[in-house]
Amino acid sequence: MNRLQALEELLKTDPQDPLIRYGLANEYFKAGNYQACIEQINAYLSLAEDEGAVYRTLAKAFLNLGDKQQARKAYEAGIEAARKHNHSSMVEEYLEAIEYDLQ
Repeated sequence: MNRLQALEELLKTDPQDPLIRYGLANEYFKAGNYQACIEQINAYLSLAEDEGAVYRTLAKAFLNLGDKQQARKAYEAGIEAARKHNHSSMVEEYLEAIEYDLQ
């Protein structure tokens, strides 16, 4: 059983665990299943407050699907979360990503 399969099995036992959702999102991203990644991130965000990092993965998933508009929204949400948690370097990273990756 690989990590993705293990997390999918764990999710069956505890679908409200945000860490399982976060882990699944990362595994789906690595596997190139960007739509499933997005779905798991949205589920994760409905269960937990993120300090900003998950929005990087969300934006990149949207970019890989060719959806620059949703990628921008993800980065903007990440900026808001990062500012709330005083992660100034993350704010700068996301601002740069908007400027350079979304042109």
